[in-house]
Amino acid sequence: MARFYVDPDISRAKTLHTDFYTDPSVFEQAKEKLFAGSWQFIGDAGLAPDPGHCYPLTLLENYLHEPLLLTRDQTNSLHCISNVCTHRGNLVVKEPCKTTNLRCRYHGRQFRLDGHFMSMPEFKEVKDFPSPADNLTQLPLFTWGPLLFVSLQQNSLPQQYLHHMMARVNWLPLEEFVFKPELSKDYMVKAHWALYCENYLEGFHIPFVHAGLNAVLDFGNYVTELFPYSNLQLGIAKEGEEVFQLPVSSPDYGKQVAAYYFFVFPNMMFNFYPWGLSINIVQPVSLQQCKVSFLTYVWKEALFNVGAGSNLNQVELEDEEVVEAVQLGIRSRFYRHGRYSVTREQGTHHFHRIISEAFSL
Repeated sequence: MARFYVDPDISRAKTLHTDFYTDPSVFEQAKEKLFAGSWQFIGDAGLAPDPGHCYPLTLLENYLHEPLLLTRDQTNSLHCISNVCTHRGNLVVKEPCKTTNLRCRYHGRQFRLDGHFMSMPEFKEVKDFPSPADNLTQLPLFTWGPLLFVSLQQNSLPQQYLHHMMARVNWLPLEEFVFKPELSKDYMVKAHWALYCENYLEGFHIPFVHAGLNAVLDFGNYVTELFPYSNLQLGIAKEGEEVFQLPVSSPDYGKQVAAYYFFVFPNMMFNFYPWGLSINIVQPVSLQQCKVSFLTYVWKEALFNVGAGSNLNQVELEDEEVVEAVQLGIRSRFYRHGRYSVTREQGTHHFHRIISEAFSL
């Protein structure tokens, strides 16, 4: 789509045309062009800890709104399957439970915990039954330590999205990271989902918007690294601030790393701090609204809420104020495109290039 062309040369490029943020048809097209083939974080293995456990969830509720079911079968294998009965479309499981097989409460169709069809009352006369179409669709499920990711497309490769992040922090013992629901929170932001992501993707605004964060990060050494469907902003600490104790095997050994800010296209942020991990999931709601979920995994309690990973609620509120103002501005008849800082907005340009290419297909 020519109107969303973004020049690969950042020094020449213009930002996405504002139609991307204001056209309802584009908002709908993005479901398949950007989100359906992506890998989405759905939680951790603790959702289905033992054989027989089932956990229903809705992938990107109110947008993709796909009913899924996480199960752990009797061999201790995890599965993510469609939660929609192949008979008449009823939801198979409504609440977390423990069971030996799945039974639809509408007409009694039964499935194994991996989604394979088992039985159906009153169907003896039906020809060519059962067929593979009567199984619950099993979706690609990828695990990184205890963290779980799913894609709605069978041919989507998780390595394209997650490999560079996994390799960069492979020394971190993710199995020791504990999810803290009491420290997690949802924010309703009055802005298009992509505007929120764009704000995250550049540290350019930190000295102007985040006084507290700017006090602990060395803005002069703030760098962005680009990968196919992800990128890293490496936060270097000022002298005396809390930093990672990096192993010699780390490519960042010798650096005063206060934070690893990983973005995974199109809507996920993985923020690693010396105390643990803050995962931010940006969920589209409408052209003018998104929901941002902050999910907190604590590794070292004693370091929580210090350094670059402190006062995250305050940082979020500062970001919201700016992003919501941009939401008002992009509807102006006098604004269609912007330009990029070559040294500070590589992440935003990269994000726009992926969108541009997806909409050109």
